[in-house]
Amino acid sequence: MAPFCFLHFTDPHLPPPGGAVLGGDPAPAFAAALADAAERHGPDGPLPASFAAITGDLVRDGEPAAYARLREMLEGLPWPVHLLLGNHDDRGAFRDAFPGAPLDDGGFVQQSVTTPAGTCLMLDTHAPGRPEGELCAGRLRWLAARLAETTGPVLLFLHHPPLPVGIPVMDGMGLRDADALWEKLAPHRARVRHVFHGHLHRPIAGSWRGVPLSSLRGTAFAVSLDQQPGAATVSHREAPCYALARASGQDLVVHTVELPDARRAP
Repeated sequence: MAPFCFLHFTDPHLPPPGGAVLGGDPAPAFAAALADAAERHGPDGPLPASFAAITGDLVRDGEPAAYARLREMLEGLPWPVHLLLGNHDDRGAFRDAFPGAPLDDGGFVQQSVTTPAGTCLMLDTHAPGRPEGELCAGRLRWLAARLAETTGPVLLFLHHPPLPVGIPVMDGMGLRDADALWEKLAPHRARVRHVFHGHLHRPIAGSWRGVPLSSLRGTAFAVSLDQQPGAATVSHREAPCYALARASGQDLVVHTVELPDARRAP
């Protein structure tokens, strides 16, 4: 049986046309990542992908014009793209720009996608006006209901990491409700296959309470690993990247694809 492949992008931070993020426009790096993935992992590639997930901070600061720009950049891609929200997003502006995006009963941007690799549960951790992530009682009820509907493997997608990683400023902006999230996941621990997240702008691999997880530098900028408390040092010297996840039987491998030619000038 052929492996099942999908793509993970994160943190494009697109500004409106003519805008900038930290002194430059991150759109060319994001466009380069999309083009590279479409060429390598389109239907005619050696490892065709079935979908892509972008785990939040889609735009710079929730601007409607930035979401319109994102919509244009995603047109014509060879696979469906599932969009998640991060702290820099705006739920209302997103819904106006993407009226067909799946929502739960509470209006949160959450969905369940059935795949050969397992059920992909995509969570909305956006907390208006705050950098840290939130999963309120309603969003957690939705998650519990989806977990109860299936007995197979589960893959979890969200913007905010559910654990500290040793970068003080970023750890202060993680998921506030990690314990509550774990309470819903714990009865299903044996079948939670992987957690994919964004937010940190770092290539991360590890585990959370025994569950494998990974993240990416993303396409807008990198956050430096060695930071002092109270400081948030970023870099444009590291290459933007995306990931290819390859599921085969009970195995799951996540490959990071670096794009050094798309690196922004410091």
